[in-house]
Amino acid sequence: MQILTAAEMGATDRRTAEEFGVPLEELMENAGAAVAGFCLRQYPAAERVVVLCGKGNNGGDGLVAARVLAAAGLDVEVVLLGRADEVKGEAAAALQRLRGEAEVAVREVVEEAGLEAVREAVNSAELVIDAVVGTGFKPPLRGLAVAAREMVAQAPAVVVAVDLPSGWDADSMEQEMEGAFRADAVVTFTRPKLAHVFGSLTGTAFGPVVVAEIGSPAEAVAPPQQASLPGAPVAAASGLTWAGAAKAMAEQPRAVNANKGKYGHVLVVGGSSGMTGAPKMASLAAMRAGAGLVTAAVPGRLATVVGGVAPELMVVALKQGTENGEQGTENREQGTEGLSLGLFEEEALAKLLKGIDVVAVGPGLGQEGTTPEFVRRFVEKTSLPIVIDADALNAFAGRANELNGEGRVMVLTPHPGEMARLAGMTIKEVEADRVGLARRFAMEHKLTLVLKGWRTLVARPDGRVAVNTSGNPAMAKGGSGDILTGMVAALLAQYGEDAARAVEAAVYLHGLAGDFAARAMDEHTVLATDTVTHLSDAFRYRVKDAGGMTWICGVNSEKA
Repeated sequence: MQILTAAEMGATDRRTAEEFGVPLEELMENAGAAVAGFCLRQYPAAERVVVLCGKGNNGGDGLVAARVLAAAGLDVEVVLLGRADEVKGEAAAALQRLRGEAEVAVREVVEEAGLEAVREAVNSAELVIDAVVGTGFKPPLRGLAVAAREMVAQAPAVVVAVDLPSGWDADSMEQEMEGAFRADAVVTFTRPKLAHVFGSLTGTAFGPVVVAEIGSPAEAVAPPQQASLPGAPVAAASGLTWAGAAKAMAEQPRAVNANKGKYGHVLVVGGSSGMTGAPKMASLAAMRAGAGLVTAAVPGRLATVVGGVAPELMVVALKQGTENGEQGTENREQGTEGLSLGLFEEEALAKLLKGIDVVAVGPGLGQEGTTPEFVRRFVEKTSLPIVIDADALNAFAGRANELNGEGRVMVLTPHPGEMARLAGMTIKEVEADRVGLARRFAMEHKLTLVLKGWRTLVARPDGRVAVNTSGNPAMAKGGSGDILTGMVAALLAQYGEDAARAVEAAVYLHGLAGDFAARAMDEHTVLATDTVTHLSDAFRYRVKDAGGMTWICGVNSEKA
């Protein structure tokens, strides 16, 4: 699903009307009905509703919603910020239909003297619909809208925003927007805008942001811009998609005659003294995410410990020490000699990789002795699809020029610190241009880059970037990255014919499992392995609700 700028959304509406013959009045009717339908499904106990309307099209959507809710038997009051004769176009027609078809009080507020009545109405409501301004608005709010915002901020009611919380810039890529209305849920239309995926619009990981189709044909949506050559200038907002749309590839039922060979064999290379948990978690996640077979390749002395995580896991012991096998007693006891470079003898490497479809290297690997060189040689000598994470990424710090995914599938999964080391910059610089940096790095090195953090990004070699909207603060725990690495490898093993979308699906499912874990437990108590426990919820989850709306943020209670 494409993410649009405000200008692109405006162009889509115009094309819908001018080229495809869908009247703007019909779009407004569909939008308002979608808002009302969402409120009825999501908040069935609410009986008293106040709709705050501006004088533009966003207010028109609210007027339609008010009429539909009144027809459903709710007690609805409309507060219009301005005079009725100032409402123009399709919104004026919506106001006329409301007055002609529903017994709904429309309170016109034209000066501050009328605000006290607004306060009383808002405080008496169980549900407030914010339809003051939408996508076309550029902050800040002024006048009566500011006063209404303060009243809504203190009101006990649930607040549903039409299109955007009023006062939020649709083109903002910031997490927060000072001066905007609060919201508990957001209903937008046709496609998400930048603010919907980058902003914390509801202030909570679980507040829903949903997208309703209102009649614009897919052909009316302008195709995303792409960079054709590495280094080509592309605006940060161009060519962005929503990662959750790739989940559909993991929703297909398995063939009745399926066998383990159809779903790939993942090899997890990792582990070192004191870090046996990382390859355990990556391997467990790969198994739970659907890989047919999983093998963990770990330093020999750790094989028994790692293999104990699950009876289904196979284990290979990796030798340690220098290439000729010599190693000092002290280093051997301390586990600091690193992995043996002798693995790269043709016969030994072929034996390790026999029957393997995807490799994940890095979880808990450490950086002792020869291990960084082992990683670099392993990546160079292995032509299989490969996921590079953790200390395997650190092995390329200052040597990113050695990472080249041309002619193969290569996926990197850095957090901002690892990305900073790879790119030779500070974490602050990474965070200042996440989309641009991810896009440039992926294109230059011809690989898929998963840049973790608030709104994890999946950048493809062709310049397209997907934004993930699942996940929550509970996942800020050790081991979350290892779980993701295993899941990415597993999805690649099953859907290697579309590697980029497989990675996007894995990232989205990982965050979604974390959302279910936090809902079932608490953000403080969730462990990384709890996300594995809730993977079944994530795989069964319906992205579209009963009304056909797509939940791009928050968790719909309908799972199956």
